Amino acid sequence: MRKEINIGIVGAQFMGRAHSNGWYDVAQFYDLPFKPVMRAACDINPASEKDFARRMGWLSFESSWETMVNRSDIDVIDICTPNNSHMPIAVAAARAGKHVICEKPAAMNAGEALQMAEAAEKAGVKNMIAYNYRRVPAIALAKKMISEGKLGQIHHFNAVYYQDWLVDPDFPWVWRHDSRVAGSGAHGDMNAHTVDLARFLVGELGSVCGDERVFISSRKISGTDRSGVVTADDSTSFLARFTNGASGNFVATRFATGKKNFLRLEIFGSRGSLVFNLERLNELEYYSRDDKSGEQGFRNILITENEHPYIRKWWPPGHIIGWEHTFIHEIGDFLMAIANNEKITPDFSDGYKCQLVLDAVLESSESRKWIDI
Repeated sequence: MRKEINIGIVGAQFMGRAHSNGWYDVAQFYDLPFKPVMRAACDINPASEKDFARRMGWLSFESSWETMVNRSDIDVIDICTPNNSHMPIAVAAARAGKHVICEKPAAMNAGEALQMAEAAEKAGVKNMIAYNYRRVPAIALAKKMISEGKLGQIHHFNAVYYQDWLVDPDFPWVWRHDSRVAGSGAHGDMNAHTVDLARFLVGELGSVCGDERVFISSRKISGTDRSGVVTADDSTSFLARFTNGASGNFVATRFATGKKNFLRLEIFGSRGSLVFNLERLNELEYYSRDDKSGEQGFRNILITENEHPYIRKWWPPGHIIGWEHTFIHEIGDFLMAIANNEKITPDFSDGYKCQLVLDAVLESSESRKWIDI
């Protein structure tokens, strides 16, 4: 067994910082058979990348992702760039024999996501889309409870994802406003998470009916007198029909005044229900019709016991963990899959299936019709 595995990260964006914390801490909490080495960071802006690499603990830096993916001393490529570069970097990395972890959404569209999945499959490399919310212990427990039949037949999956950082009309134009770079706005950034969680917890979506909105059509570009046109959605909502008969309701918006990063899931079944709120990520609400009629009601489960998913790696019962721990879980699981030569999910195929749903919603919004997936 090798003594170390060398990591290269592409992108010094917000998620690049989040992933870096995961790579830095993972060896402290996972019993890995090798040492992960934060070998190199890459970004198109060398000045910011040098500072990023120094602050986050990366040993070197590159200004070209092409150079990064072809370095012989790199084993894993971590992609944290804007969405329009996910596919070319992932495909090149896979062809170079690198294992690849990529931020969500997988790509600009399903066609690009399929190219990523096919390249990784052909190369035989481990690949993962970084849907970190699957690694929230409460979500992992919800998956276990649903799989054990505690909710019975699922009737409803409702998801709202609220942020408000674009409510201010003076907030400047950024790359996330440009559909040529981002693919979509709140939809690809936020609905991507809830679609993945819906697939993970309930099953495949069969058809959708969507509506996307841009509330402020142009914004000032920082440091200039010019304005940029907003071509990526500020909000996208859609209805869904699952292939197993469940009904879905999804809302993602950056115009939910007062909500900073509010993700709430409601899952209603024939035997019970579950409710999760990301702002209280150590808790899961559970209702069971199997309780005595006089004792029925939503109970709050505090997810800090050793038998709960992932918790044994952390603190004694009653001591909560945070958002940052989801990245350690995700990276730890990814590295263990490499070490044991096991399949890891969500992989690029999951990213492709999620992208099919996202694309169908946008097609539905444009055609004003239900679209089959």
